[in-house]
Amino acid sequence: MKLELRGITKRFGSLVANDHIDLVVQPGEIRALLGENGAGKTTLMNVLYGLVQPDEGEILLDDQPTAIHSPRDAIRARIGMVHQHFMLVPVFTVAENVTLGSERVRGLATPAVNLGGLRIPALGLPSLGLLDRRKARRDVLELSERFGLRVDPDALVEDLPVGVQQRVEIIKALLRDASVLVLDEPTAVLTPGETDDLFRIMRQLREGGRSIIFISHKLKEVQAIADTITVIRRGKVVGERPPDTSDAELASLMVGRSVQLRVTKAPASPANVVLDVQDLSVRGERGEHSVRGVSFQVRAGEILGVAGVQGNGQTELCEALMGLRPSAGSVHLDGVDLSDASTRDRLRAGIGYIPEDRSEDGLVADFSVADNLVLDVYDRPPYASGIALNLTAIRDSAAGRIEEFDVRTTSVLTPAGTLSGGNQQKVVVAREMGRDVKLLLASQPTRGLDVGSIEFVHKRLVAQRDAGAAVLIVSSELDEIYALADRVAVMYEGRIVAFCPPTVPEHELGLLMAGGEAAGTSGSRDGSGTPAQEPEQS
Repeated sequence: MKLELRGITKRFGSLVANDHIDLVVQPGEIRALLGENGAGKTTLMNVLYGLVQPDEGEILLDDQPTAIHSPRDAIRARIGMVHQHFMLVPVFTVAENVTLGSERVRGLATPAVNLGGLRIPALGLPSLGLLDRRKARRDVLELSERFGLRVDPDALVEDLPVGVQQRVEIIKALLRDASVLVLDEPTAVLTPGETDDLFRIMRQLREGGRSIIFISHKLKEVQAIADTITVIRRGKVVGERPPDTSDAELASLMVGRSVQLRVTKAPASPANVVLDVQDLSVRGERGEHSVRGVSFQVRAGEILGVAGVQGNGQTELCEALMGLRPSAGSVHLDGVDLSDASTRDRLRAGIGYIPEDRSEDGLVADFSVADNLVLDVYDRPPYASGIALNLTAIRDSAAGRIEEFDVRTTSVLTPAGTLSGGNQQKVVVAREMGRDVKLLLASQPTRGLDVGSIEFVHKRLVAQRDAGAAVLIVSSELDEIYALADRVAVMYEGRIVAFCPPTVPEHELGLLMAGGEAAGTSGSRDGSGTPAQEPEQS
């Protein structure tokens, strides 16, 4: 099915989110929408899916104007959408989620009343039916097998990894016979392996004649999967390019200026030990040991990068360091024992924390941007005097941070939950990097950010290091680890299996992340010969 958007314009007050956008997607084409955070990509697709009504423009399907006023209209027009934040019911099974809203039923007799021994159909009463769960299961299994999606129809969604939940969303769209499938930032929460699986599924769908609109800000991904790349900047289409276009050209189109894609930094000058972790063990959600006797140090003026396949204890490690999860072992910050300290006390002691899940742990969605920017200092001068908040100081500070970190919002009073995912991340980064800290703990600091924002955050992280802070970064992006880290700690099954310099070849680092032993590392020692599990004090 051919899709055409003509002159789509959408305004939110004074903000023009989409400015007369034209877009054509041919049958069997993967069209990438590339742009900065807040460029208008998601708004455009929300218009297509009926979640937002345009102020101007029209939608054509197979050259016929089509009115789409709601998602129901979009589904009837064979348009499906997988949102960045999944629309699934956690306590329902896969089969129940997939058929939600279009349930198959097995009919029963029409309700009747007994009159003088005669059963007469009750007029005006609906016929009864039972959910056909077996049919739902068969549908899921059939689509799973046809497209290699590998999903258990009886599994509860809340028990599934993020990558599998995404497959459930795709099956849900395919079950409704979607001819055009919109994927909004589908790789934002996926591991590299899950991303490869998604791309395989996308190619298979394309071969079957389906059109795919792939929203992303990751250059390598759109180059790897797209047939055509449309670049949107500040609500306007600024160019269309083939996938073999250079990184530099695509980045320049996105941001409107040349972008430095590599981190430039001077060699580190490590000083005193700021963070000293000894024999730290942490239990996971089901009581298993997620972190097993980990010991390491981070010094002032250095960046320690933690590399590992997601799910090997990195999340639990960060939460334990912030006091969000019970742990055994010791944690010292600048010589002060914080092992039993609360999260509040750790923040007060000088730890800045960029959490992995911004929506769950980093923001209060209903609070304004200004309020979110002072969540950890709201009760301190100049933001408070006694029990009274200084609202003017809070808003003035927020205005400065918004400009400094390029947060795209119409007002400091805008609820943080209404911002795009990337701009929400900028709010968290602005809050944590906007104050003096001894240790900056950053878990997936650039998740959901575009190349221009990544460049900015990387420079700020290096600036924190150069200002004398100790920086601990956890990232699933190996490019980010290589670009920023002065030392690399590799985690596997809850243990640090090696300390490496950032010059270690990528295949050796990958081998360590998979539990193997790379040549020359012994899997347990850092570059100076200090045992990985028991670093020497110096």
